[in-house]
Amino acid sequence: MATSEKQLRKIVDALAEVKRTSGSSYDTLKVRGKVFAYFWPRTQTVGLKQTLSEQLALVAERPDVFEVQFTAGGFGWVVVYLEGIDADELAELVFEAWRLSAPEDLIAQVPDLAR
Repeated sequence: MATSEKQLRKIVDALAEVKRTSGSSYDTLKVRGKVFAYFWPRTQTVGLKQTLSEQLALVAERPDVFEVQFTAGGFGWVVVYLEGIDADELAELVFEAWRLSAPEDLIAQVPDLAR
């Protein structure tokens, strides 16, 4: 069930115009200047932008896999533990995080991974 860092990179690479910047302890993932995810290699966790309702639902459903990271600008960010999630479910969540930040013209170029 666990997702590897390699699988995460493959998921992200399938999205249009993603820019990855590496800091000392985490990577930031952006689409056209807007952050949609963070990755912490040391803890094998990903922070993903979600709607507030999705953030709460994920954490309530599986608190061993998801935790509240923070809320900002009407969005709820969630921490995802890669060891507790399969690649298909992670792909859906990463796509949703990207979609919440990407402009409409980019969204139209990428197949909906959640379907």
